[in-house]
Amino acid sequence: MKLQSNSYKEEISIKLAEGISLNGILTMPKNAQKIVIFAHGSGSGRYSPRNQFVASFLNEQQLATLLMDLLTPEEETVDLETAQYRFDIPLLARRLVDTSSWVRKFPNTKELKISYFGSSTGAAAALIAAAQEEKKISAVVSRGGRPDLAKSALQHVLAPTLLIVGGDDFGVIELNEEAFALIKAEKKLEIIPGATHLFEEPGKLAEVAKIATAWFKKH
Repeated sequence: MKLQSNSYKEEISIKLAEGISLNGILTMPKNAQKIVIFAHGSGSGRYSPRNQFVASFLNEQQLATLLMDLLTPEEETVDLETAQYRFDIPLLARRLVDTSSWVRKFPNTKELKISYFGSSTGAAAALIAAAQEEKKISAVVSRGGRPDLAKSALQHVLAPTLLIVGGDDFGVIELNEEAFALIKAEKKLEIIPGATHLFEEPGKLAEVAKIATAWFKKH
């Protein structure tokens, strides 16, 4: 466990009902009342520099974060070669739901309200999981997401949902607009001008972090 100012950070391992263990990074700011679970996109994981950047911003605002690998190391190795798992959205969503159950039982997090932050295909998993969790999830944020891959679940999402897309992420904008129309919960579509799919342009990821933080704190 590593102390960082008024928060602590630790590497954790979560054993799921299916008999596998997933690795994650849990950061708990002092007096946190909410936790955001990150669902990473294709070929990414808990060490994603982009999601770590956003998580650090959330931590500064007293929001706890859990950056999870939704695949085991063995599955990640196979996926890098075959892409077998990255589009298995039901599998990723199921593991996200199981992770949420763990959060509700873990002594340090069991009192915290849960939200999801999903990137790319991870956003689809987050939306399906939110639909299954119903009112247990406080909010969902999608960054450069593929909510279209969760199309059948969108109308069942009850959590307030924010879709963030880069203004130059052509094709993905249209997919988000179509998905946005299907969501019945409180919702917002935020298009960041001049940003591409990974928000690599100067200052764009910081915009994502600020907008996401405001959404999580509001809900």
